[in-house]
Amino acid sequence: MATPQLTLSIGSRNYSSWSLRPWLALRLSGLAFETRLFDLKGPERAQIASASPSGLVPCLTVRPQGSPEYFVWDSLGICEFLAEMAPEAQLWPAEPRARAWARSVSSEMHSGFAELRRTCPMDIVNRYPGHAINDETAKQIARISKIWSECREAHRDKGDFLFGSFSIADCFYAPVVTRFHTYDVRLSGLAAEYAAAVRSWAAMQEWSAEAQREENARPT
Repeated sequence: MATPQLTLSIGSRNYSSWSLRPWLALRLSGLAFETRLFDLKGPERAQIASASPSGLVPCLTVRPQGSPEYFVWDSLGICEFLAEMAPEAQLWPAEPRARAWARSVSSEMHSGFAELRRTCPMDIVNRYPGHAINDETAKQIARISKIWSECREAHRDKGDFLFGSFSIADCFYAPVVTRFHTYDVRLSGLAAEYAAAVRSWAAMQEWSAEAQREENARPT
């Protein structure tokens, strides 16, 4: 059976943390895909409804050969879909305990850390040293650092990422790595090593370079 044609609709790379997550998962899957960019700060935002049933990005358009197209939306929904579509890529850890753990920390990221999102929005290109961190944000930063350290401690012999090899869990925390870099959040030990590994991953560097290009092209 032929592989469906895939198009991922995303928001501006500099700001859309939710778009980054499934884009990384698609890169991990090895599946061919196209990217459709919507500028979240420009007039293109009004056109998102034509590419997503929810009116939000990200959204994956799936076009099977000889069948009508359909949509998969929400970052976690797209990542789960890709894990089923490309099982050989092992987007979730193969071992059941690690897989359950990875799903749990990914879901915690998906549904939580609202204050961190509010006070430290993703902005890959710019730097804000000395940014004020309130008590709730500091508490959430500590929780994330604990997640990273515990996952790395348990799987450090298998690779540089949360569960050894890069997985959906890393896709979900990659935008947080950029936030910590943008707002000069100081990390230590395994958490700091993990953040450095994510920033150095080729796909992350590619996304960041495109974010810089988009911002350079933005009218002033």
